[in-house]
Amino acid sequence: MGERTRAAGVPISGSICYNGSMERSRGAVDILHSRHWIFDLDGTLTVAIHDFARIRSLLGVPEGGDILGHLDALPEAEATVARGVLIGIEEELAGRTQPALGALELVQLLHVRGARLGVLTRNTRDNALRTLGRIGLSPYIAACDVLGRDDALAKPDPDGIFKLASNWGMPPAALVMVGDYAFDLLTGRAAGAGTIHVDPARAFRWPELTDIAVGSLTELAQALA
Repeated sequence: MGERTRAAGVPISGSICYNGSMERSRGAVDILHSRHWIFDLDGTLTVAIHDFARIRSLLGVPEGGDILGHLDALPEAEATVARGVLIGIEEELAGRTQPALGALELVQLLHVRGARLGVLTRNTRDNALRTLGRIGLSPYIAACDVLGRDDALAKPDPDGIFKLASNWGMPPAALVMVGDYAFDLLTGRAAGAGTIHVDPARAFRWPELTDIAVGSLTELAQALA
């Protein structure tokens, strides 16, 4: 499951920010014209509604700790119970999630352009598919291109990007990872993919992990258009 914080860049033009080092490695035009896009789910394609402090408290995870990492370290019996609690929380949240600003606009635009779209989430694949249906994105993202925490090693491990790249017959460097949290950006960097950070608060951080930063998916769609 994802968590929200913020990433950053240096303003160049309009409302999009670019990392100053990006042009030495990969141009913004190359990233924006990629035909292979991977999106985080919660807080990126959806409005962020997760209260991670409360979830950690319910699961006994130390403040600021990695929820999935903590559960993996528990004895098997405890981990099974805790994962059941977590799934219950995630299912409840999935039932009331809403699309992020510009999500449908951006995904439709990429779909019309013939881009291959995937989702890489720390949530479960079942919840991801349910959420995509609820927010109207299922027609544009193939179910086989949706990877949850049981389908690939959890972000920030780049395993999920490598799997999608292999499925699509493309090198990871040809892909773009879009997300709202450091885990998403770290995953993209580790795979050699382009990274786009979405932060509605516009309090951008982690410029070393971010190629392009935007305040919303609407801004990203406008840049593509």
